[in-house]
Amino acid sequence: QVQLVESGGGLVQAGGSLRLSCAVSGRTFSGYSMGWFRQAPGKEREFVAGISWNGGRTYYADSVKGRFTISRDNTKNTVYLQMNNLKPEDTAVYYCVIGRASYSDYPPDNGDWGQGTQVTVSS
Repeated sequence: QVQLVESGGGLVQAGGSLRLSCAVSGRTFSGYSMGWFRQAPGKEREFVAGISWNGGRTYYADSVKGRFTISRDNTKNTVYLQMNNLKPEDTAVYYCVIGRASYSDYPPDNGDWGQGTQVTVSS
């Protein structure tokens, strides 16, 4: 059974930092690209960041470039999202996803999803 478990969300003041983690079990981790998406109340789910299967390429939404960093540790089957200088508009449920195409250099837009972790940024 595939499981993606996100952690690290919480309440933080504007300008603060959080580090999200997503641990994958039940399927092969290395060899597959990973991504983070978020969904704010009343809005569509949107892409935040992605990382290629070997970590060689990373991708970011314009709204988070320079503030967020995605990384992966294939020895721990875990992907991370370091979020700095958080803003109230970053408030959302954050989801990780692992793609289904092996050895992809591009972030997944679908695959196996986690249950999400809430990030709330107060002004």
